[in-house]
Amino acid sequence: MTHREVLEALSGLLLAMFVAMLSSTIVSNALPTIVSELHGSQTGYTWVVVATMLTMTATTPIWGKLSDLFSKKLLVQSALVIFSIGSVIAALAPSMGVLIGARAVQGLGVGGLTALVQVVIASMVSPRERGRYSGYIGAVFALATVSGPLVGGLLVDTVGWRWCFYAGLPVAILAFVVLQKTLHLPVVKREVHIDYLGAFLLVGGISIFLVWVSLGGQQFDWTSGTSIALVVAAVLVLALAVYVEGKVAVEPVVPLRLFKDRTTALATVASILIGVAMFGSTVYLSLYFQRARGMSPTEAGLMSVCMVGGLLVSSIVSGRIITQTGVWKRWLVGGMALVIVGLGLLSTIHATTPLWHVGLFMAVLGLGLGATMQNLVLAVQNNTSQADMGAASSVVAFFRSLGGSIGISALGAVLAHQVAASVHEGVAALARTHPEVLRGFSGHDNGEIPDLATLPAPLRLIFEAAFGDATGRIFLVALPFAIAAFVCVLFIKEVPLRTTIERDETAPVAAVEEASAR
Repeated sequence: MTHREVLEALSGLLLAMFVAMLSSTIVSNALPTIVSELHGSQTGYTWVVVATMLTMTATTPIWGKLSDLFSKKLLVQSALVIFSIGSVIAALAPSMGVLIGARAVQGLGVGGLTALVQVVIASMVSPRERGRYSGYIGAVFALATVSGPLVGGLLVDTVGWRWCFYAGLPVAILAFVVLQKTLHLPVVKREVHIDYLGAFLLVGGISIFLVWVSLGGQQFDWTSGTSIALVVAAVLVLALAVYVEGKVAVEPVVPLRLFKDRTTALATVASILIGVAMFGSTVYLSLYFQRARGMSPTEAGLMSVCMVGGLLVSSIVSGRIITQTGVWKRWLVGGMALVIVGLGLLSTIHATTPLWHVGLFMAVLGLGLGATMQNLVLAVQNNTSQADMGAASSVVAFFRSLGGSIGISALGAVLAHQVAASVHEGVAALARTHPEVLRGFSGHDNGEIPDLATLPAPLRLIFEAAFGDATGRIFLVALPFAIAAFVCVLFIKEVPLRTTIERDETAPVAAVEEASAR
């Protein structure tokens, strides 16, 4: 394909990626308002995010495997339709329960878009040339991340939070139409064996595990019978999934042979750890700006420019230089080092930290993430045959999302516990000195997040200090995961980027034939 043909096909894919990213960023600044209006709790706040992450995570490898078997174009368009249905339900949601369910439907579509965009690009462009186009991906990522909170904040402040879910629909429709006109890929015709049992076990095991991580310590004790039962069930179901994928399935959703490759294995572990550190900590920055710093949703959106600006610069620069030189590992190592520094700096923030300090710390983290995320996928794709490209690409996205789901759930639990403890302590002290301030207030014991603007000044200061200190604490908890990811990246072996799309296809074909014979 010529550069122009690639760009034409890429336009629809980038629109699809934009709407997937927009779905999470546009709602970030609206969440405090949504939770207050629908009378939700801190747990509900976490689950609005986790529901999308859970279904996105669990279905990403399935979408990737389907792309190795069926029309990639049809699958991308199907993901857009599923996403749109979830968006409409979310916009009309009358309660937190319905909203969380709708977000789960959205996640099904986002999982498809997240996995398939990378797969389709890998089908059009060689690894050596891919860095040239990763800048466009980074630009779209940055645009969605910056415009999402800003647009979401403006919508909340003007026409209401429900329009945050309607806003993505025109983009999804446009992406569908553009893909229909511009994306023309050959469909490989071969015998299809869909691994229904493996997919079911994989989704079930991950879902049970994420339910345990997100509810543990809040709905039940970590050492309770419920907690132990969930852990045992998750381990058994996932162990059975591994057995099915390795011994039974003809076309496994996650081919275990991929992990025999050192780069794929290390990149997978690094992806989990980066997901925990990145998603788990940064998703609560919006809550920090609104609850600890008293910002409006629009102002909180403007603060995200700091991190996304760094991400945009490093993504474009690293992609261009990698295409010119073919050298990529130094960008991974340098990027992870900056992620560690950024998280370390953000772990020091509190309710009175100068905002320019917070913005600078976010920019450092963004620079690191921009040089890391795309290049981890590139390293894996460079070592993968085309017949396994969908499964391999989605595996990296899957484990990064899995890490993100774990991080959001676990660090959300840390944040909720820390805030509750600080507020309880502050309210107890206030009751001794100024009991009249607490007259008619009971929101600190039932887990609900009150509207801080309606609280008396002394009480509002208690909540602001609690959210400020707790946010710094979750960045500190995320830091060891980033350090572990850095170690994994150090041991990844640099392989020169190939200049062809195809690789030796005999291994996967032989594996399929061997499995068929069994």
